[in-house]
Amino acid sequence: MSDRMSRFLASCLGALTVVAGSMSAVAVEAMAASDETRIAEITAQGGCPRCDLELAELRGLSLEKANFNRAILREVDLKEVALPNADFRYADFRRTEAERADFSGADFSNASMRSVDLEKANLTNANFQEVDLRESDMNSSNVSGANFDGADLRNVTLVRSVALGASFKDAKMDGINLERVDLGGANLQNARLRQAKLDRISAHNADFSGADFSGVRLVSSDLTGANLTGVDFDGALLRRTRLPGADLTGAKNLDPSRILGACGDATTKLPSGIELIECTY
Repeated sequence: MSDRMSRFLASCLGALTVVAGSMSAVAVEAMAASDETRIAEITAQGGCPRCDLELAELRGLSLEKANFNRAILREVDLKEVALPNADFRYADFRRTEAERADFSGADFSNASMRSVDLEKANLTNANFQEVDLRESDMNSSNVSGANFDGADLRNVTLVRSVALGASFKDAKMDGINLERVDLGGANLQNARLRQAKLDRISAHNADFSGADFSGVRLVSSDLTGANLTGVDFDGALLRRTRLPGADLTGAKNLDPSRILGACGDATTKLPSGIELIECTY
């Protein structure tokens, strides 16, 4: 190939690169403008019920009592949105990104939310009844007062979250990671927590009555005053677990060989054959 031809082809390639770059920049600007328009429309209409918003960029949207009933919000960017008291009933939230979002008081009942990212989100007093939240990231979130009754929380991570007074009655919580979660006053009656990680939780006066603790890890956890009546502890590990004032009446399958350094006090109620050391830590 001659030098002249090589220079000609190189100049053509350079021109195509510039054109492609310009077109890409224009496309990005058009997309951003489109997202801004969509956010403005949603704000003006007070929401977007039954809308298909899959893959939309709605970061920073702020709206009180927004209506997204039955909306498709799959893989939407909802990072840092402020949507308190919103209606998300029956919505599709699968794989949506919503870190640091404010969904306080929102109603997500019957929504599909598998693999959603809610890290550091404000979910206080929100309703998650019968919601599918499997494999979701909820680390460092605030779910105090939230209702998860009947929800599917299998393999969810809630590490270092706050769940004061939250309700998880009849929830499926197999494999959930609740390490360092504050469950003070929470209701987990009849919840299924098989193979769950409850290390270093604080669960003062929480109600676990009738729960399934099969294979649960309770290491350096504080269950002071907790209701553990009728709990199934099959294969559970209790290491340095605090149980002063806890009620374990009717608890099943507690293995003394897997109670290592757990402690109680004179008010702790234990099933026959189980003994604890006095709490000094």
